[in-house]
Amino acid sequence: MTRWVLHVDLDQFIAAVEILRRPELRGLPVVVGGDGDPAKRGVVATASYEAREYGVHSGLPMRTAARRCPDAVFLPADRAAYEAASAEVMTALRELGYVTEVLGWDEAFVAAETDDPEAVARRIQQHIRNATRLASSVGIGENRIQAKLASALAKPAGVFRLTSGSWFSVLGERPAGVLPGVGAKTERKLAGMGIRTVTELAGADLAAVAARFGPTIGPWLVQTARGLGSAEVSAEPYLPRSRSRETTFQRNIEDWAQVREQVLRLAAQVAQDVQAEQRPAVRIVVKVRHAPFRTSTHGHTLAEPASDGAAIGEAALAALDKFTDRRPVRLLGVRAEFADGED
Repeated sequence: MTRWVLHVDLDQFIAAVEILRRPELRGLPVVVGGDGDPAKRGVVATASYEAREYGVHSGLPMRTAARRCPDAVFLPADRAAYEAASAEVMTALRELGYVTEVLGWDEAFVAAETDDPEAVARRIQQHIRNATRLASSVGIGENRIQAKLASALAKPAGVFRLTSGSWFSVLGERPAGVLPGVGAKTERKLAGMGIRTVTELAGADLAAVAARFGPTIGPWLVQTARGLGSAEVSAEPYLPRSRSRETTFQRNIEDWAQVREQVLRLAAQVAQDVQAEQRPAVRIVVKVRHAPFRTSTHGHTLAEPASDGAAIGEAALAALDKFTDRRPVRLLGVRAEFADGED
C-alpha cells in the first residue's frame, strides 16, 4: 500500500455554520463579518459561494461587499459558534482512526496508507457530513503541498488527486501566486525577474532566486514550485501560532495619543489570551490601517518570553513607535506570536 497525505478543507466553513443555524438562507448570498451591519466599517470574514460570484471575499470591506452584492444577507461573526462546530468536525475526523493533524478551524491533514485514497477521501467526507452536516473538499497528494493545492482544485465538496506525475500538467501554466506562501508581494518580485508561472519558477536559477529572496526562502520557493515538500503528518494537538485582537473604528483616530491608548487596550486583551494559552509570547506585532485603506505592520521581539500584560503592552508600544506615518487610523491590531511559529 502507498502512503498518502490528504488535506481536508471545510467548504465555506463560517457561512456554512450560519446556514445550518438558519436553513432559510440556503442558496442565498450570505456575508459574515463585523457586527453584521454593512453600513459600518469592518471586513468580510467569509462569504457563501453565492456571494463570491459577485466578487465578495474574505478581507473585503463590508461596505464594498454591500455595493457588489446589495441583496446579500449580512450576519455578525460568532466566534464561539465556529469554534464549537470546528471541534465537532475534528472529533469526527479523528474517530476514523487515521493520523490527523489539525491546522485550524476548518482544515486538517490526514495520513493514510491505502491503494485507494479516493475511497478514503469519500469516507472522510461522508463521516463529517453525517456527524456535522458540513461539506468538505479533500485533496490527495504525495506530500502536504500537493494535498493542499489539490483540495483547492476539489472545491466544492469534491475529491482531487495531485501527484508529482500530474503536477506540471495541472499547475504548470498557472500563476506562481497559486502556490502556498506566494503572496502578491512575492509574486510581483518574481515577475520582476521574469518569472510568472509555476513552471518558470520551478526551472528558475536557484542562485538567482536565493539572491533575491534569501538563502532560505529562495530555494524553498523553487522547491515548492516543483511540488516538493514534507509528507509528515503529526497527531500532536493543534497549537495556535499566535493570538491577536483588532478593532475597526467607525470614525478615524487622528490623535496619536489615542492610538497609543487603543494599542494598550488591545495589548491587555491579547495578554489575557496569552495567559489562557499558558504559553509565553516571544514577539508582539502591531497592525495599523490608515485611512482610507493602507495597512502595514511592525513587530518587536521581547527580551525574554513573557505572558504578563506589562511586558506585552511595552512591546506593543515599541512596535507602534516604529510607525512614522501619522495619518488618521481606521484599524488597529495587536498580535502575540509564540515560540513555536510565526504567522
